Amino acid sequence: MTICHESPMTRQWILLRILSARRYGATVKELAAELEVSEKTVRRDLVALRAAGLPLEETVFERGLKRWRIDLERWQAPVGFAFDEAAALHVARRLLEPLAGTPFWSAAQSALKKTRATLSSAALDYLDRFGETFHRTRFGDRDYRGHAAVLDQLNQAIDDRRAVKLTYQSLRATEPVTYTIHPYGLAFHRGALYLVGGASNHGQIRHWKVDRLQKATATHARFERPADFDLEEHFKGSFGVYEGGGDVRVLVRFSAEVARYVSESTWHPSQILTPQKDGALLAEFQLDGTREVKGWILSFGRHAEVVAPEELRREMGEELGQMAAQYADSSTHDPQGKQATAPHASRK
Repeated sequence: MTICHESPMTRQWILLRILSARRYGATVKELAAELEVSEKTVRRDLVALRAAGLPLEETVFERGLKRWRIDLERWQAPVGFAFDEAAALHVARRLLEPLAGTPFWSAAQSALKKTRATLSSAALDYLDRFGETFHRTRFGDRDYRGHAAVLDQLNQAIDDRRAVKLTYQSLRATEPVTYTIHPYGLAFHRGALYLVGGASNHGQIRHWKVDRLQKATATHARFERPADFDLEEHFKGSFGVYEGGGDVRVLVRFSAEVARYVSESTWHPSQILTPQKDGALLAEFQLDGTREVKGWILSFGRHAEVVAPEELRREMGEELGQMAAQYADSSTHDPQGKQATAPHASRK
């Protein structure tokens, strides 16, 4: 990477990381060589960082050698944080916002409070400018502040291996239902939290969306979690958080228009992406069900075609047929979704 083409703020952040990693600091010449910029640029960055209130100092060593370093006397590192680690935690705090209201958020806020106490107001203002260069969209965000008590009970029960009495209303249920489960852990998927546990009345592992939990109370009854249970392994065959209980090979052909986009991400641990001569992309997944992958494929519209299995291909065809029929005669529907009457010919 050629640093000289980076923005000044990015370059200065890298400079801070270099100094944080070196107890005895570095000379301007060494920094210039590592950043691939002139010594004049490095001196200007150092002066700017120091003026912003960051704990930098120039120290004269033997034979008049001058080195810049983090002033450890001014930097009182909380819980062993290096300066760049504390600064990064402050800048990245927005990434934790989806967990607002959870015990994780409370702990993160406590850590942030400790790091803020070690930074001057000028330094905080400077670091906030780094944060302004990054934006996290709010698409599909959840707010768990109203579920703080529920999450607190769940975390305690998971840690103590105690059964929990849940009051839960599923997506299709008209009334909430109360029953007892054994909580194993929590999963975070697409901005939402899910409880994973054993359902004693079903004799199987199930998932509950935290948003739909109305009440959770830890009981005194203890349980033994299966010795071979592992959260990561549990979701290995799922395309999200739903289990299918099967073993399905899914093959999807993506057009050249979206091939690059698909290849830029890891959608599932089992994925095998094979570029085609015409620019298309063949994606293969080994899943335990097709419930969630079906919606994902549909999101690509005409640019995705299911090759296998045949059952999923048929289901996709039926779904698309129903969608086509729904849009076939849009003139018969008004903007409110009500059936409109056909216009009558004018009478003379």
